[in-house]
Amino acid sequence: MYYNNILETIGNTPMVKINHVVGDIPALVLCKVETFNPGHSIKDRMALKMFDDAIASGKIKPGGTIIECTSGNTGMGLAIAACVKGYRSIFTTSDKQSKEKFDLLKAMGSEVIVCPTNVTPDDPRSYYSVAERLSKEIPNSFWVNQYDNLSNRQAHYESTGPEIWEQTEGKITHMITGVGTGGTISGTAKYLKEQNPNIKVWGIDTYGSVFKKYHETGEFDEKEIYPYITEGIGEDILPKNVDFSLIDHFEKVSDKDGAVMARRIAREEGILLGYSAGSAFAGLQQMKDQLTADDVVVVVIHDHGSRYVGKIYNDDWMRERGFLDDELKVKDVIAKKSNKEFISVAPTHTVKEVFNLLKEKDLSQVPVYKDEKMVGSITESKILSFLLENPMRNGDLAISEIMGEPFHVVDETLTCKELVKYIDKKLPAVVARDKAGGLHILTEYDIIQTV
Repeated sequence: MYYNNILETIGNTPMVKINHVVGDIPALVLCKVETFNPGHSIKDRMALKMFDDAIASGKIKPGGTIIECTSGNTGMGLAIAACVKGYRSIFTTSDKQSKEKFDLLKAMGSEVIVCPTNVTPDDPRSYYSVAERLSKEIPNSFWVNQYDNLSNRQAHYESTGPEIWEQTEGKITHMITGVGTGGTISGTAKYLKEQNPNIKVWGIDTYGSVFKKYHETGEFDEKEIYPYITEGIGEDILPKNVDFSLIDHFEKVSDKDGAVMARRIAREEGILLGYSAGSAFAGLQQMKDQLTADDVVVVVIHDHGSRYVGKIYNDDWMRERGFLDDELKVKDVIAKKSNKEFISVAPTHTVKEVFNLLKEKDLSQVPVYKDEKMVGSITESKILSFLLENPMRNGDLAISEIMGEPFHVVDETLTCKELVKYIDKKLPAVVARDKAGGLHILTEYDIIQTV
């Protein structure tokens, strides 16, 4: 079997269980991983639908020009469709978007015009206004206008909603996603609530956006509008695609919390997702007290983390904005360790038994415990010295006879700068205690691997 072109691969993305970053949430949490679309974004779905509907309605003729104002992902979906269908594409975008997004659009043969972020939507310099102006100036062109083009939300009503319902076998109780144009949340919510009106739909908003207050009060408050860093969610306008009647609650998430959570997902789940995905999971954490063990939560994410390698996945960028603690802590070293097994021996173990254990487990040292209390420590160099200096001994001597002092015990909140003070040639490791009470052996090598 093969597909006739790349557009036929859009949709039918996998549902994946999230395990670690939601460990304290009682519900089953699933992620609709939209990065499996060819443009690595959920926007491929609505981009193709809007493109096809424009062609079918005669709004654009063969060989014409597709124009759109985009944060990058819708542009990518439209660019792919334009390549396959033989159309020209021009995109306007804001200067807060990542450079990677601009470069990817250009790689698809699109023209990209970068506009200022901090202007009102009706300002002639805004990326909305520039797109509209170009559509009037260029013959046989069509401004897609994803914000007000209702084919946007229809795409999710026809595809995303049915897929989620089928993949959860109708057991979904909550759907969470970021809200930008409103197409994803409104189209998907409409379908799901038709199947089960009790399903809760939570929209993730950002500080500096008008959505939450408008939803709760009906007031469009311009005082709510101010610059923010999070990409892909929040607006300073009310797109026609946002059906507020289908959204049960808006939750605001800070720029920092969204960025930090995205990095946690990559590190702890092995899934590289975009900025808004971090915001969605951070919002879920903020609302976890409303969930029970019987709930099935689906987090619909928008795009891939490759769009943000110069931003949220760049340590310098994160530190410049105060999103990262400059000082590494013991908990960071613990998180980085691939093998978290804690191994100790008893004072009554023989030298030979401990020597064999060190070889088997590829360890350089172990603590010695008696009655759950650390009473000493032993290193491979200490055992080797004993065996070389006592060739006639067979190793049956109790390890307590040659063990050294106990390792220092440190808390996970200790900084690495302080941690290294506890490690020297005499005591080449420490025992670290995490917040759950678990114990971990940490060495200089572990610190080096983390820095």
